[in-house]
Amino acid sequence: MMKSCIIPAFTLAAILLTGGSAAIAQSVSQSAPEETPATESAAETDPMQIVRGAKAWNETCSRCHNLRSPSELTDEEWDVSVTHMRVRGNLPASDVRDILAFLQASNNQ
Repeated sequence: MMKSCIIPAFTLAAILLTGGSAAIAQSVSQSAPEETPATESAAETDPMQIVRGAKAWNETCSRCHNLRSPSELTDEEWDVSVTHMRVRGNLPASDVRDILAFLQASNNQ
């Protein structure tokens, strides 16, 4: 059975519109597992980068990709996928880093 870790777009939008960015950041940082080799990069990520990534995902990626759970791909596969889609989506590098941080943090929960 597949575990869905992604925040539905409408829920994320509601949280962001009501000023819940700090709540998301706190939730993501509190729910991160103890240090393990697979989660070190996510544990070191700035929680606000994850929030920015969630917002960028919601605004640019979720129109076509909302059904895919972050757990469907490994961190490395997300890196390849996001790098490829950066070109197709004409995304700035800062958005790509934020989106990747969001996907990897969601994947490691």
